[in-house]
Amino acid sequence: MLISNPNGNRKAVVIFSGGQDSTTCLIQAIQEYGVQNTEAISFNYGQRHHIELEKARWICQDLGVKQTLIDLSSTQNFTANAMMSDVPITAGENGVPNTLVDGRNALFLLYAAIHAKGIGATDVITGVCETDFSGYPDCRDVFIKSMNVTLNLAMDYNFNIRTPLMYLTKAQTWQLADELGALDYVQQHSHTCYVGVDGGCGECPSCQLREKGLREYLQSKQAVNQ
Repeated sequence: MLISNPNGNRKAVVIFSGGQDSTTCLIQAIQEYGVQNTEAISFNYGQRHHIELEKARWICQDLGVKQTLIDLSSTQNFTANAMMSDVPITAGENGVPNTLVDGRNALFLLYAAIHAKGIGATDVITGVCETDFSGYPDCRDVFIKSMNVTLNLAMDYNFNIRTPLMYLTKAQTWQLADELGALDYVQQHSHTCYVGVDGGCGECPSCQLREKGLREYLQSKQAVNQ
């Protein structure tokens, strides 16, 4: 993997699930900020794919990144969805799958910001995207920008929420991983499957997006190299 540190002594906190997107963001952050100035924050919110936390812990240890794990499992007490219970994953009338966890990214950003301020970091990085995604409202750029303003006002602190993948397709996200020298690493070690199958079930919306994006990127790469 390429190593650089153009951001000097600035610190970054990466919201890190162990999935394809957040792993790509974490590796990019390490190269931009340096491993000593990059921290990961992960969340246990009762997700059925608990294996992602095991992947996240392993990746952080492997890359030498300090990780903080926040317990938000009490969320299960007041919301119901397919991400946190063993029910079939389906799409709603509005096209958004029942894996939507209301307010999840708002909580993630809030806790990440609190942690960031505590360690003197201004940059909070999240891998949300509104291009190739499941339609979650809290993945939209307008929400992230509004949350950035809210956090600045709430804590009187100059937070900078970065979303490197916001306008990338999944194929372009794979391309970014490749440009970072980490295509194989992300492919082998990250976890995306909502059902929690190690290596992916190939059927849930998250697996389908991941596999479709990888297939498209590899095909385009092959076409260029021919």
